[in-house]
Amino acid sequence: MKKVLIIGNGAREHVIAETLLRSSHQTSVITYGSATNPGLLQLSTAYEVGSLSDFDNLKDFANHTKPDFAIMGPEAPIAAGMADMLLATGIKSASPLKVSGALESSKSFARDLLQKYNIPGNPAFKVFYKSEGIREFMEKLGGNYVVKSDGLKGGKGVKVSGDHLETISDGVSYAEECLREDGKVVVEEKFIGQEFSLMSFVDGKTVVSMPAVQDHKRAYDGDKGPNTGGMGTYSCADHSLPFLRPSDIQDAHDINVQVTKALYEETGVYFTGIMYGGFIACKDKVGLIEYNARFGDPEAMNVLPILKTDFVDICLATIEGSLDGMQIEFEKKATVCKYIVPEGYPDSPVKGEKIEIGSIPDGVKTYYASVDQREDGLYLGGSRAIAFVGIADELDEAAALATSAMDSVRGPVFYRKDIGTKELIQKKMDMMTGLRSC
Repeated sequence: MKKVLIIGNGAREHVIAETLLRSSHQTSVITYGSATNPGLLQLSTAYEVGSLSDFDNLKDFANHTKPDFAIMGPEAPIAAGMADMLLATGIKSASPLKVSGALESSKSFARDLLQKYNIPGNPAFKVFYKSEGIREFMEKLGGNYVVKSDGLKGGKGVKVSGDHLETISDGVSYAEECLREDGKVVVEEKFIGQEFSLMSFVDGKTVVSMPAVQDHKRAYDGDKGPNTGGMGTYSCADHSLPFLRPSDIQDAHDINVQVTKALYEETGVYFTGIMYGGFIACKDKVGLIEYNARFGDPEAMNVLPILKTDFVDICLATIEGSLDGMQIEFEKKATVCKYIVPEGYPDSPVKGEKIEIGSIPDGVKTYYASVDQREDGLYLGGSRAIAFVGIADELDEAAALATSAMDSVRGPVFYRKDIGTKELIQKKMDMMTGLRSC
């Protein structure tokens, strides 16, 4: 029997549990989360609700349930050193320790690491500890700049000129706000191109990449509206994306490999877990937007349902440093993940309203996120509520499946209709064709 502790309670953790339980090993899942996820609850043999920053409560739960290993879904427990605490009690994690998790928890650490070890992918950037020089650097970048809060801000700490910041004065004001909160801020060149996610299993030495995925952060169709945690994602049956060259995937993978090596040289600690690079295909290179030290949400819902290799074996190999002996395979399927979210999301979402789910077609996976299961049904929790994933041979079929599931939900909710559609993808392909033909 393999007993796995999952930390977190969103749709990402729901799909992690489901994938672990497909293992050929006799496996049970226990969950520690900040709220009760009805999908996770059904899959778990034990479920503890508590703060993700309450180390003592988690330690007591782990000592009582005695898991074989742990895996963390969200970034905050990794940044806080939860894997370190569990290791001190004898429990290893398929998630990184705090020092290597700084790849995500500190934007300046990631940029400085790439620069120090001459790893490609960095934009022109500067780390500022005071406001002097910020305006001048933004002007030097021609007004095409990005301002990044150094620490974790739940995906909402990055603001981009032209999208969120209209003038250099707007950028300076936001940079000064970040300085007050974190004591430092990163200002960098704005990349032009198409973004993609490349997640890799990493044991500290070996890096095995998963299918490429594209996320959609904006709330509304046509990539309009405020940024969100991610409204949906898609991946293709060939494990690439229509606007990418084979060299783009290879370059992104090579950056992950070099960063893995550099992290050990810099910290003396092997990065073990999921290294998730947010990349962008530009005119003549692949740029690194940012790093995450865990599965993406929604990206996990694209790759894990089509994972053919035993996930428990992968986690164990990640922990033991033996990934080089594994052949990790994914089905040649297209996937489209779409989130149902409350009306008003992300700025003023409705909460506590009841929703009803109708008939879900075959070929669609359902993963619960911010919903409350009561005796008389499901109620909205105020954030992304339910993820539906269509899986098919062709991308348009997968998108149609996901959409049909979305349309079965009744209540004060909405979703993006254009994710995974030919029309939106063609726009992205046309943009890259124009960019690279210049």
